[in-house]
Amino acid sequence: LLSCCLNAACVGLLDAGLPLSSLFCGVTCALSPAGSVLLDPSAQQEQESRAVLTFAIAGADRRLLSVTTRGTCSVEEMQQCLAAAQRAADTIFQFYRDSVRRKYSKS
Repeated sequence: LLSCCLNAACVGLLDAGLPLSSLFCGVTCALSPAGSVLLDPSAQQEQESRAVLTFAIAGADRRLLSVTTRGTCSVEEMQQCLAAAQRAADTIFQFYRDSVRRKYSKS
């Protein structure tokens, strides 16, 4: 839910025409008991996971702005989740671009 709220906030700011120094997005990862990384986990997957990490990622250079965690994970697992979240952020930022393009191409 947190990553959804971050994405909605960014799209809302874009839609309102507020100047932003950088876009941002939220990506949630869960670590399964076996240690695999699950992007955009369902509620059940979150409950069954060892850890849930939500990253706020900047658009320009995919740098980490913030992270919220629940559960425990190693530093290496956190870095693995961050790398997966940064790759997933590309898809979210493409969605932002497509949405803005659709909005302004109708004018």
